[in-house]
Amino acid sequence: MNSSAREGWSWWYLLFVVEAVAVLWPPFYNRVEPTWQGIPFFYWYQLLWVVISAGLTAIVYFAVEDTGR
Repeated sequence: MNSSAREGWSWWYLLFVVEAVAVLWPPFYNRVEPTWQGIPFFYWYQLLWVVISAGLTAIVYFAVEDTGR
């Protein structure tokens, strides 16, 4: 495979796979305990991933932008 066919790909994009698996696989977080300030784990886990995903998306954006892809 030549380099022009792969110029749109970067290993940084694998961080998006981590995000997708973490929030789209309910057996990871389908439970009530542990609670955080009375909020069941099911809810605060998803809300935490909103913040984590924003951070990972920014990391990927700036990393890929620096490489010129």
